[in-house]
Amino acid sequence: MRVVQLIDSLEAGGAERMAVTYANSLSKSIKFSGLVATRKEGILKESLFQDVTYLFLNRKKTFDFKALHRLKKYCIQHNVEIIHAHSSSYFIAILLKFIVPQLKIVWHDHNGLGVENLGIKTYFLKIASLFFLGIISVNTNLKEWAEKKLYCKNVLYLPNYITPEINFKKETKLIGISGKRILCLANLRKQKNHEMLLKLAEKVKQDFPDWTFHCVGKDFKDDYSKSLFETVAKMQLQDVVFFYDSKEDIYHIITQSDIGILTSLSEGLPVSLLEYGLFSKPVVCTSVGQIPQIIENGKNGYLAEVNNVDDFFEKIKLLISNKQLANSLGLQLYQTIEKEYLEDKVLGLYQNWLLKMIYG
Repeated sequence: MRVVQLIDSLEAGGAERMAVTYANSLSKSIKFSGLVATRKEGILKESLFQDVTYLFLNRKKTFDFKALHRLKKYCIQHNVEIIHAHSSSYFIAILLKFIVPQLKIVWHDHNGLGVENLGIKTYFLKIASLFFLGIISVNTNLKEWAEKKLYCKNVLYLPNYITPEINFKKETKLIGISGKRILCLANLRKQKNHEMLLKLAEKVKQDFPDWTFHCVGKDFKDDYSKSLFETVAKMQLQDVVFFYDSKEDIYHIITQSDIGILTSLSEGLPVSLLEYGLFSKPVVCTSVGQIPQIIENGKNGYLAEVNNVDDFFEKIKLLISNKQLANSLGLQLYQTIEKEYLEDKVLGLYQNWLLKMIYG
């Protein structure tokens, strides 16, 4: 097979990380694996394997015919069979299919937002689905929605996965006391609900003043991040909550942390949760998206309802106060990840699905 991953940017988001992960994984097992970033490069470019053939389109507008020509040239030069389009990158893939009709498009839906709220985007996506060979959904709700709302009926639920690394980068040094750090891996977007994290930090500061929160994720320098930093100052949390922007050495950062959290309003299947589990970190997460299918409350982590600060805090408190419990939950989460969310478990399903669609 000859497959290229298509993604709008290489900033450190969940969809972007999965595009890179698929490209790297496939480079070890198929004839050609490529990755094309359409609009922006970013920190994840450095994570691409040498065997992945990379192209940056520098697409400036919706109908950018220079970018489309570059993509056409790339696909013809490398005899690409399948374009695996992640999230909103499907549009340029469809434009290309009008020019190179033999190309097959697979759309990967990473969207953690409530699908009922997509509005006008649903209409365009429905039309676009006429051109999809298949759809990959990262959680079961999205799969059911796609089967009901879109014209393409070849829909596969495929969880995100991660690849263990032995020799990972070690650059970032977290502030705070070793053994007393709470980590949140999430870009600074409203969907990730850092406002709830700040309320939790205020409570933790009162009861456990030595503990600190560490937020690692892209700062878009927008009104949302500005309001977060203003709230930190207003709540006098400058010595409790620390922001690091995007970082390449995520695995090293996790090794310096003791509890992993996600306070999201919505999710697909967060890669961050899988990464916490890979390093046996105990977690507390909001019960959204596919998270409840990974976390069994009280068995391999804790769940809390969105914006229920008191409940979330009580569960953090349990982990802080009982190291043995925290270690046990972290180990159980690792076993869950090892069983279902590693490369060898997911990639085979993906490749077999593609082969069946193409060759029958």
